[in-house]
Amino acid sequence: MKHLKSKYNYPMDKLKDVMHILRDPQHGCPWDKEQDFASIAPYTIEEAYEVADAIDRGDMQDLREELGDLLFQSVYHAQMADEEGYFDINDVIEGIANKMIERHPHVFGETDAQSTSDVNAIWEEQKSKEKKAESALDGVTLGLPALLRSQKILKKAMKTGFEWPSIDHVYAKVDEEIEEFKEAVQSGDQDHMSEELGDIL
Repeated sequence: MKHLKSKYNYPMDKLKDVMHILRDPQHGCPWDKEQDFASIAPYTIEEAYEVADAIDRGDMQDLREELGDLLFQSVYHAQMADEEGYFDINDVIEGIANKMIERHPHVFGETDAQSTSDVNAIWEEQKSKEKKAESALDGVTLGLPALLRSQKILKKAMKTGFEWPSIDHVYAKVDEEIEEFKEAVQSGDQDHMSEELGDIL
């Protein structure tokens, strides 16, 4: 096959070579050569959703293909970063391998974990060591869909004790917010209506 070696020792080497050639200034694909991080990002998100969809459907053949598409996105971004002198795919792989070792001292170190809750506590402790968070809500990605981002924020808030004592308190709060929304509708203030509807959600 033109521009590719006849044999590769590892499949990853072939994929890296394919990506390198696609971006090659002389022999590459015109479309691929024009792309940058921002233009490729939507495809990365789309591929992640397609992986989730294949899992939901229990379609293992499709999952295999979609995981390949998602892996290609990582290789694509790493190739562009390599071209600009930031890092390459080997740095990405080494980095995630080291992170998983550090986040699992109960597997790779001397720490003991007997349950999932123990593991979660260790995971959060290791994360806090790595990243000096200024807020309990730090680390919630801005690019998440709004509802998913809200769920992640709520999970982080719950870890600090921000949690309803019982479902009755939730009902009371929802009733209160609905009444405030009704008042906003009567006022005709669009911004106020939007804010109160957000509180209900």
